[in-house]
Amino acid sequence: MRDVLALFRNSIRTEEVRKKILFTIGIFVVFRLFAHIPVAGVNVASLKALFSKNQFLGLLDVFSGGTLENFSIMALGLNPYINASIILQLLTMLFPKLEELSKEGEQGRQKINQYTRLLTVPLALMQSIGMYALLKNQGIIISLTPIQLASFIATMIAGTMFLVWLGELVTARGIGNGISLLIFSGIVGRIPIVFGQTTTTISSDNIFNMISFLVMGIFVIASIVLINEATRQIPVHYARRVRGNKTTGGDTTHLPLRLNQAGVIPIIFAVSLVLVPSLLGNFLSQLKQPWIKSIALGMSNLFNPDSIFYNVVYFTLVVAFTFFYTAIIFNTKKISEEMQQHGGFIPGVRPGTSTAKYLNYVLTRITISGALFLGTIAIFPNIAKAITGINTLLLGGTGVLIVVSVVLETIKALEANLVMRNYEGFL
Repeated sequence: MRDVLALFRNSIRTEEVRKKILFTIGIFVVFRLFAHIPVAGVNVASLKALFSKNQFLGLLDVFSGGTLENFSIMALGLNPYINASIILQLLTMLFPKLEELSKEGEQGRQKINQYTRLLTVPLALMQSIGMYALLKNQGIIISLTPIQLASFIATMIAGTMFLVWLGELVTARGIGNGISLLIFSGIVGRIPIVFGQTTTTISSDNIFNMISFLVMGIFVIASIVLINEATRQIPVHYARRVRGNKTTGGDTTHLPLRLNQAGVIPIIFAVSLVLVPSLLGNFLSQLKQPWIKSIALGMSNLFNPDSIFYNVVYFTLVVAFTFFYTAIIFNTKKISEEMQQHGGFIPGVRPGTSTAKYLNYVLTRITISGALFLGTIAIFPNIAKAITGINTLLLGGTGVLIVVSVVLETIKALEANLVMRNYEGFL
């Protein structure tokens, strides 16, 4: 804790880093101001009632920073951009040209970022149309003329792209990853509202449950920090090579395998799938056919977020997606080939295929622990609700993971800025 306070104190004292911090705070202020500019023709009271009944929309509201529940001009938030980034990551693993582009340094990253922005526009278009259809069916928004509908969709897309631009400004001129920081600010900005709703329900009967919930929350946060920072260090030796009068290699380093390689992505994938049946059931329940209504009612009851079946399916999907995404982003065969090309080897393991099998064996074992942890974090809100009986102060696993991860990344970014400034002083 003292090291963190000393880091912030040194950051404030350093003029260059202080300017970056103030710039980031200024972007936060702009974001929150635009988040309260509403879109015309929407019944906000009915919209909040819909959000209280639909957990899928609640998850989207988390990534929009609370702008979706108020239905501001930034109602879509960064969801289209996040989806575009995930799609580009998957395509990079499938198409060799994109993979080569990602290895071209800064120029390649800029091109991939440009592709991500371009892909964000059609995704935002589809989500805007879907959001309009949902709100219209629920009677929250009135029927619009073609010109009004075009204006509505254009406003949604413009709000998303403006938010992406703010995030890129923070990345270029501020501290840390701008997109992550904007999501972080939206989640943190909602905490006072949630605490205010909870304090109005506190009585002498549930004060113990409230304390128990807070203790569990602290334990979860500490666990997330521990898991995010936990790594398995694989020793790697490099053979000594003699070229003319120069000797290279002979070094010993470590290949860090993180316990949680996938981050929060598996939870996002899993919750997007597990909530589709209940969302589909809400749509089908509005039809007139009795047999369709009965099917819709069964789907809604079976995939009720409080049911055991829902939590079992949710947990299973998170574990499965953790293995799937880890296999995509961490290619053991490619890493073993690169190590072999540079003369590297793991002590006691043959280079090449044997190294790939060994890395795959170790990665599978540590991924089991990370996947089980992510699955537990995903269903923790329902566990806490069952134990404490508190409905207003739910510790969302996705939100906590994002907050803790962004804080850790920001601290590392501050350290990097201070170290870079010291290097410049020596030069």
